[in-house]
Amino acid sequence: MRHLRQLAVTATALLTLGGGAVGTASAAQAAVPFPSIGWQQRNCDYDGDGFDDVLSGAPGATVNGGPGAGYVTVQYSSSSGLSTTKKSVLHQDVSGVPGGAEAGDGFGGAVASGDLDNDGYDDAVVGVPGEDLTGLPDAGGAVVFWGSPTGLHGSDSTWLENDDPRAGARFGRAVEAARYFAPDPADPDADPRDSIAVLENDALLFFTRTPGQVAQRLTMSDRGVRAGDVAPPGTGFEFRSLSHGNYNEDPWADLAVSGVTTGKQPGLGTVHVLHGAPDAGRLGDGGTFPGGPAVVSGDWDGTGQDDLVIGDTGAGAPTGGGITLYLGRGDLSGLEPEPAQYWTQDSPGVPGTSEAGDQWGAELSAGDTDGDGHPDLAVGAPGEDIGSVPDAGAVWVLRGDRTGFSGAGVKSFDQQLADIPGTAEKSDRWGGQVRLVDANRDGLFGLLAAAPGENTDDGFVWVLPASSSGLVAHGSWTYDGARLGAPTADARFGAAIDE
Repeated sequence: MRHLRQLAVTATALLTLGGGAVGTASAAQAAVPFPSIGWQQRNCDYDGDGFDDVLSGAPGATVNGGPGAGYVTVQYSSSSGLSTTKKSVLHQDVSGVPGGAEAGDGFGGAVASGDLDNDGYDDAVVGVPGEDLTGLPDAGGAVVFWGSPTGLHGSDSTWLENDDPRAGARFGRAVEAARYFAPDPADPDADPRDSIAVLENDALLFFTRTPGQVAQRLTMSDRGVRAGDVAPPGTGFEFRSLSHGNYNEDPWADLAVSGVTTGKQPGLGTVHVLHGAPDAGRLGDGGTFPGGPAVVSGDWDGTGQDDLVIGDTGAGAPTGGGITLYLGRGDLSGLEPEPAQYWTQDSPGVPGTSEAGDQWGAELSAGDTDGDGHPDLAVGAPGEDIGSVPDAGAVWVLRGDRTGFSGAGVKSFDQQLADIPGTAEKSDRWGGQVRLVDANRDGLFGLLAAAPGENTDDGFVWVLPASSSGLVAHGSWTYDGARLGAPTADARFGAAIDE
């Protein structure tokens, strides 16, 4: 890959997740209540028409002869719901996109959205963790596509990378956008734009547009420490995923950062929470929680502040996996340190049985599937065996209520159900990505269930409709990259779908 530093925006804060380098925001800085942002406020309307669009990654796709170069698709929604005709396919060989599509780039390995320039059109962030930079293999990068009245285009795109790129860092392995801090701490209410959080294997970085810059410039500070600071004694640590919400009663988005240990005790999941603050240098320590690496935010108990669900599928997790709910206290202190609920497939009301390798909780998404005002939880188990078919995968939906989740009305879905297209096959990993989406803005969130392993790693996405009784299998339909005019072979289409 040719060198892209000349295209890079200069890199806003590389922060530790432990130790003394993260401060605590004062109560004076956090006096304005701010509602849940974890599921009620989606930020993926790229053309500004009021309907949530869908951004999906296919990081394994061959693009112009480069296997694993990858692409993303954008599907524009309307009152008719999710479209497969009004869409875009974006990759690094599209005119105006920085760089070029080359083998192993993994463009679309991670995706996120947010309004980065506060113009009313949401912007898309695409991770390229396999990007090589001037002799540094897998240093990684990311591309920002700027929203407009006509959606996303290659001509409106900006390159991001670490100012100090390193071989194997895999910058862009996870991305998330929200208002974590103010571009100008001296006037925090002046410019309510979102910023970008980017993970490398061992570092967390933030990018934002600073005051006085042109719209398509973002900057990153040079302050930083590595992820080893949050590792248990005697181990290393590797970051995996991100989720944002508002866990305390202030105007700033908070960030849940998950990862797993490396070294002598590999694979133990840990989640660290950072509280937003007016100044990027004063992000607060919101606590460390066991489990992971999957995380998702939503206001399940109706306090107005978000709660956090952690999917525990790492080393030391219960057989088959599980999920843990941590409730927000409804004040400035953030999440309760002790879990409010813990669920596995063996919990009362949950169909199925916990078995080794199920990975129940490997993927999570929040949304109101039945219109009762409480977010429900989609739980992906891509390692679930369906009958004698190994790793075919399945998805469960837990109904939300004011206590968190109810054992009443839990539903499960897989490809063996008569109304769901296809057949459960070995290593489909159905539910490898799950997203609850209200594409037609009727207040009911339908399910996108991806099987990146379908058709020997081509990948497909299933659409399950919502109703007043929750998700239903009847009326389900499916699509792949080919239906959107994109390459299919080994694409792993749906390996990433923006929450």
